[in-house]
Amino acid sequence: MVTRSRVLVLGLDSLSPSILTSRFRSHLPRITRQVERGALGTLKSCDPPITIPAWAVMFTGMDAGSLGLYGFRNRRSGTYFENVTPTPAGLPYPAVWDVASRVGRRVCVVGVPPGYPPPAVNGVYVSCLLTPPGARDFVSPVSLVDEVEQVTGGYQFDVLFRTEERAAVARELMEMTRKRWTLARHLWKKEPWDLFIVHEIGTDRLHHAFWKYFDPAHPRHDPNPQFANVGDLYYDLLDQEVGALLDLVGDDVTVLIVSDHGTQAMEGCFCINEWLRSKGWLTLKEPCPAGTPLERANVDWSRTKAWGAGGYYARIHLNLRGREPEGIVDPSEAPEVLDRLAAELEDVRGPNGHLLGVELARPSEIYDEVRGLPPDLIVYFADLKWRSAGTLGHSSLFLDENDTGPDDAVHSWDGILAAAGPNLKAKGAISTSRIRDVGPTILRLMGIPPPLTMRGQVISGLLGRHHHEER
Repeated sequence: MVTRSRVLVLGLDSLSPSILTSRFRSHLPRITRQVERGALGTLKSCDPPITIPAWAVMFTGMDAGSLGLYGFRNRRSGTYFENVTPTPAGLPYPAVWDVASRVGRRVCVVGVPPGYPPPAVNGVYVSCLLTPPGARDFVSPVSLVDEVEQVTGGYQFDVLFRTEERAAVARELMEMTRKRWTLARHLWKKEPWDLFIVHEIGTDRLHHAFWKYFDPAHPRHDPNPQFANVGDLYYDLLDQEVGALLDLVGDDVTVLIVSDHGTQAMEGCFCINEWLRSKGWLTLKEPCPAGTPLERANVDWSRTKAWGAGGYYARIHLNLRGREPEGIVDPSEAPEVLDRLAAELEDVRGPNGHLLGVELARPSEIYDEVRGLPPDLIVYFADLKWRSAGTLGHSSLFLDENDTGPDDAVHSWDGILAAAGPNLKAKGAISTSRIRDVGPTILRLMGIPPPLTMRGQVISGLLGRHHHEER
């Protein structure tokens, strides 16, 4: 017989293992005590390791290609630059809260992206950072909107973090996090939920806005005393807020602390479209000023074979005949064209003259399925340490700063998985797990067989024999 457990999931965006075990350990006493009660391991993120798709991958047990999610924006078919924002309704596979709801379990989800408009569940779903300003439909059921606003004094979904107004960012981060966990505790007390999930985006925003101030190894480290201790203060606050929720949790609840990816110092940006232009893959009809977004440049599509997009990785698209409005690459020649492009990318040298370290992936080779309109090439630079800059007109292929606003940090592959609760087999350190294995593991903890379509596998080393996989 499969033992049934109530499950609480605390999702701390962008939390690397080192943040928990060394860098901010002294500021996380309550969370550390919780972690030490059970097992701690590394959670390997997905391709690409970004908030969207990573949380969806985690909770559906499916890879990003199967979900058709390649980032916060996904290109609309038949266009060059029109994008589609992901929504829960657009996910082709159920998340753990959908599966649990269908078998009558009560669920509460706060802030997991993509979460707007919030899906109908057997319980409560509060939307995520994608919620438009002023929206009044950010809770399902919508009848709870006024209650959420009253409890929090005006709920806050995100902060504007790519700005030089860092003092304001710090204040807003603290306020947003207080409101998030105030709401979480309020909702937790409403009933004995079978599944309760909270996602905190503040950790990610802290890292992007303040990493260079608290990391002496950052290539642009700034010991500015105004911001040097923002990380300490934020993690002090987060630990208090999370600890106050944990104080409400009984011994019958299994607690998972997870993150979607890790964080590391940003070394700089590689100008992917400038590189494509310099190599003859992308052609402009006329020069453009430094920092010009590609969509505002006068692109000669009749002579352009490929273009790219910026972000934590480079998305490279071929200008394919029959797919793009002015495509020139014949589909039959696309594999050979991609081979040539890949070979040139692998030879990219960094500012020091050494190979930058370019990792390439083709969606058809890394995903179980490919939905939507993925990039033809996924490109990572220097083990994610370099961002991709999509803007044009720069005098160099390398930028010290992000081209779309201040950003001190980039992502890394390794997040965390900590688990403690009744009947768990593992204690202490556990081996690395895949992010898509979290979803089926949650269902198995709840005594619910994971759907046969779910590609992730139960993390067997974490569970006792009574939680064995029955598929």
